Amino acid sequence: MKVYLCLGSNLGDSRQLINQALGLIGLLPDSQLLRKSSLIETQPYGNVYQPVFWNQVAELETRLKPHDLLHRLQEFEAKMGRVRTIKWGPRLIDLDILFYGKKILNDHDLVLPHPDLQHREFALRLLRELIPSFKHPILNKNIAELYKELQQKETK
Repeated sequence: MKVYLCLGSNLGDSRQLINQALGLIGLLPDSQLLRKSSLIETQPYGNVYQPVFWNQVAELETRLKPHDLLHRLQEFEAKMGRVRTIKWGPRLIDLDILFYGKKILNDHDLVLPHPDLQHREFALRLLRELIPSFKHPILNKNIAELYKELQQKETK
């Protein structure tokens, strides 16, 4: 299954931490890191009183089930020193599953596609580099359309 992950960091050497996380992701069993987007500096989403973020999106081919993948990513975050604090607060590393193929899931541990993705300019911009024609399985619009709509809203 093709999976799209967002990696983010705004504490420490963010670019190095994202590279370290990509290295760990590349070691996942039954998985292969296929491509990655540009690494970009972005403004914080949510709690804006914090350092800027560095973000990247990675395309992964995996046989891991969604919850297994989530737990492995959370293990990597903990191994890299992430401490969960306030929502949208600063973090050493943040690893999110944006899409797990076209799977739709909504339970207490995991929501797929990633909730509120259509409002996150940085994530859409990076996804647009890799998969502009990919249709959001709930919104039924492709990534390029979602990005364009968000850009239009932000300029009004």
